[in-house]
Amino acid sequence: MNSQTWYSHFTKRIARLSGRSMTFVMAIVLIVFWLLSGPFFDYSNTWQLVINTTTTIITFIMVFVIQNTQNRDTEAIQVKLDELIRATQGAHNALLDLEELEDEQIDFFRAHYENLATEARQKLGDKASDIFNDD
Repeated sequence: MNSQTWYSHFTKRIARLSGRSMTFVMAIVLIVFWLLSGPFFDYSNTWQLVINTTTTIITFIMVFVIQNTQNRDTEAIQVKLDELIRATQGAHNALLDLEELEDEQIDFFRAHYENLATEARQKLGDKASDIFNDD
């Protein structure tokens, strides 16, 4: 198993586990246990350092897990949208893989579609929606 496959499996598993309600409950129980242990350690600097260090490490790791999950989900959605564009008759294939274009190019497409939306709303006039329009 190569490192990318290992990392992908690791982040998927951690993301699934961290999103469960039982994981949240366990985190709360851990914090309550830490709070209750305070008097036994005289609320020392070491006692505080334990929770600070633990939460910092967990947060640091979770940033990478969340980013990996977001990237994977976004890429999957983009591929699905690209397939819908490709398979739809009359769709503009130039919009395929749009997220890879430069900002100026994306702005051009956005402006074009904003103009189309404005024109469509103007044609509607007093009608609230064109959903039932058979045109």
